[in-house]
Amino acid sequence: MLFGKLLPREGNFFEMFNQHAQRMVEAAQAFSDLVANYSDVELREKFNQAVDEAEQAADRVTDEVNRTLHQTFITPLDREHIHALIDTMDDVADLIQDSADTMFLYDVRVMTPEVIELTGLNMRCCELVRDVVKLLDRVSDGKTAETALKLCNEIDKVESDADRVLRSAMSKLFREEQDMRELLKLKVLYELMESVTDKCEDVAKVVEGIVLENA
Repeated sequence: MLFGKLLPREGNFFEMFNQHAQRMVEAAQAFSDLVANYSDVELREKFNQAVDEAEQAADRVTDEVNRTLHQTFITPLDREHIHALIDTMDDVADLIQDSADTMFLYDVRVMTPEVIELTGLNMRCCELVRDVVKLLDRVSDGKTAETALKLCNEIDKVESDADRVLRSAMSKLFREEQDMRELLKLKVLYELMESVTDKCEDVAKVVEGIVLENA
């Protein structure tokens, strides 16, 4: 018990969640800028670097959360929820970086309408995650809990939209693309980009669990 008394009773987890969510949005915004300026080599490199920097900043927050969790005796949320939330949010940032890296590694040459549409949906999903994470320190309040669940539902809707875009993109790709190399490049990119919204939906599920346990 003496050891427990020497440990901090609560880490500043909610602030760190907010910091991570902001880094995730910054990664999504940098990716959006990358797509919008893809034909300009200098800007392409600039925004690809910005994606990397945002993802690395998110990693540092994740490390800080895990370190604080090990040093904290009493946490404001269930430890499993804290682990699940920060790890799943970090997966979102990782997938955004993976999407940017894939464009360069596979030498994707043209930003198709489907890439542009998925980029917008990913941006929207990350913003929704940021907005719902901001509410976590107040979910014991009924109205706040209701708002959080509505935002989770919005994330689910965006993920469903991304699913539809992916199915349509794949159908078009296999019908129209004659170059097998380009087909494979875009197939990998489309699937990777859509997985960003899948992972955002996983974040929403963790948030729903937190809300239901603490409301």
